[in-house]
Amino acid sequence: MQEKTSFPTDYLDYSNREDALSGGVKMIPVETPKGTFKVWTKRVGNNPAIKLLLLHGGPGMTHEYFECCDSFLPAAGVEYYYYDQLGSFYSDNPNDPDLVDLPRYVEEVEQVRKALGLNKDNFFMLGHSWGGLLLMEYALKYQENLKGMVISNMMASIPAYNDYAHNVIMPAMDPQVLAEVKGYEDAKDYANPRYMELLVPHHYEEHVMRIPADQWPDPVNRAFAHVNNDIYIPMQGPSELGASGKLLEWDRTKDLHKIEVPALVIGAGHDTMDPAHMEWMAKEMPKGRYHFCANGAHMAMYDDQKVYFEGLTRFMHDVDAGKF
Repeated sequence: MQEKTSFPTDYLDYSNREDALSGGVKMIPVETPKGTFKVWTKRVGNNPAIKLLLLHGGPGMTHEYFECCDSFLPAAGVEYYYYDQLGSFYSDNPNDPDLVDLPRYVEEVEQVRKALGLNKDNFFMLGHSWGGLLLMEYALKYQENLKGMVISNMMASIPAYNDYAHNVIMPAMDPQVLAEVKGYEDAKDYANPRYMELLVPHHYEEHVMRIPADQWPDPVNRAFAHVNNDIYIPMQGPSELGASGKLLEWDRTKDLHKIEVPALVIGAGHDTMDPAHMEWMAKEMPKGRYHFCANGAHMAMYDDQKVYFEGLTRFMHDVDAGKF
């Protein structure tokens, strides 16, 4: 059953909030080495004890695919914040490669936290995919600000992720299809329509979201349509079968034990990420918990939705109730 405790009586009362005029939207100035830019955020609900900031994936994706939260988090009394990172569709786009930098993103998140008035008494953060990587980096520098954190569908090591892609995900693909896909990748012909024509049924529908692509929900389609490849490709690389960009050597496996705040790790049975590694991550953190979405893939908030949100909401309420 979905957790429904701690529901504030004024959950939908926006009358005393400064963002009431804009329906919860707040454009937050973020200082960078190249000037000040604004990032887009939107609040839903009121709960002084549980405020959840959502970090989308990519990098360069958008908050839009998190819109399924509207079906679950209000019923659980969770106040939550959509947020487009700098360069993403709803935020300013400086179009400066020097700003596509992991430590800069960490400082951006900290500025957003301050602007939203989030603190250790209420501040939860969920990071999905790249957002989970960013969350780990944030926690290793600023965990004193967190009440709890949720790493969703993200491993603690890009080398380990690439090993899983090459040793588990790729061998499971039809050999003829894999050979053709790798041919396009070797030729760097990623824009060839045939490349995606092969990947959609043989990779995306198997490991990204286990729903036929022509039935993918609108929020997901909008997020993919709005991806900023000028950010995504330099960081992640052009291939969907592993990472090759700036993050190639990123590895925090030896630092997880330093994260002392309550931490939930969400893994999925059909994910591009290794669920056994994510279960191990939860054990490495002193206050870690693992939540497994057996029927889900990388977008488990859609293809194993009820299981995903049950675990997420239960974790936040358990932390709030002092059960950690």
